[in-house]
Amino acid sequence: MSPEDLEKLVTREMPFGKHKGCLIADLPGNYLNWFAREGFPPGEIGRLLALMQEIDHNGLKPLLAPLRRGQK
Repeated sequence: MSPEDLEKLVTREMPFGKHKGCLIADLPGNYLNWFAREGFPPGEIGRLLALMQEIDHNGLKPLLAPLRRGQK
């Protein structure tokens, strides 16, 4: 994980599926947990979804708030 990955969570949109267009940081925990059970997609999107699932599962979503404030 890099600081850039955290920034991507609050700027990158989900490119497919039920929550297409939703920021990765705003995806519901049950959706992230589904990916954890069924398997994350390959590539960067899968890596970011896995990171967001870890953050959500451990109750660390408030750590992303300062990154959101920096958005325009």
